[in-house]
Amino acid sequence: MDYVIFIAAMAALIYGADFIIKESERIALHFNISHFVIGATLVAFGTSLPEMAASMVASAHGKSDMAVANVVGSIVFNITLVLGIVFMIAKSMNPDRDLFSKDSAWVIVPLVIFFIMAFDGKISRIDGALFLLMMVSYLIFLFSSNKEELEGEIDEDLEKERFNWGKSIALLGIGFILTIGGANFVVESGTSIARSLHVSEWIIGLFLISLGTSLPELVVSLVAVKKGNAEMGIGNIIGSNVANFSMVLGGAALINPLTVNLEATKFDMLILAAASIALLFILANKLYNKAGGIFLLTILTLFIQNAFA
Repeated sequence: MDYVIFIAAMAALIYGADFIIKESERIALHFNISHFVIGATLVAFGTSLPEMAASMVASAHGKSDMAVANVVGSIVFNITLVLGIVFMIAKSMNPDRDLFSKDSAWVIVPLVIFFIMAFDGKISRIDGALFLLMMVSYLIFLFSSNKEELEGEIDEDLEKERFNWGKSIALLGIGFILTIGGANFVVESGTSIARSLHVSEWIIGLFLISLGTSLPELVVSLVAVKKGNAEMGIGNIIGSNVANFSMVLGGAALINPLTVNLEATKFDMLILAAASIALLFILANKLYNKAGGIFLLTILTLFIQNAFA
């Protein structure tokens, strides 16, 4: 029964996030907010809502391992699985934006800050507040960037619809209920599954929850490939990973200080660092092709193999 609840809750969490993203887009379009702002904030950060809900609920329940593992696993899956698949199936990718010179800092700096904060084995509420300040600085960076370069992926059908405040507020409410409620059941059923299988909450958060909450990023990136805009998937992943470190981990730490055992989880942390460095290497050398995809999927294979060895 726990498995059924887990799958149903994960579906509710993801569909709830989709409601929130779509209705936020409608509101933004109604107020003539640019596609740049919508794409760089609502799409990238909106796909991180499942991770945020799951980690904050886990933190509220005192499950630090699950909260932190969800963030670590989500970032690893975002880079290795999502971008790995994108690079494997995209026919050609030639971004106009110089991703390495403009965005590489946002790949590595949040990671370094995370390791510095976790060095003493705890991410405090002050650390959480600093993480949220990092999100503010990222937003300032996005708003000061060239709008045309970062024009987001928006559902064109939304622009043709008549705006209805009542409908948007109702659907936003449904979205938040599904997301928060789904997150509660995901954490509870995930904990029960971990106990029945005699595996740690870290492993459940690292794989079951983080893989499920990474599905929105995967869907968005695959849709971008289908529309011939595969390079947008890279920006979505970079933005989502910044959101995971800042909003997700920061928000969870504000609810309850988080404990992090770097010694016990050193291989997973090494994979996290390796995935980020691999992404930097790909950006620097513009390996937006099957070679880059194989590189990332190899790291993913090592990640999975170690966890279940």
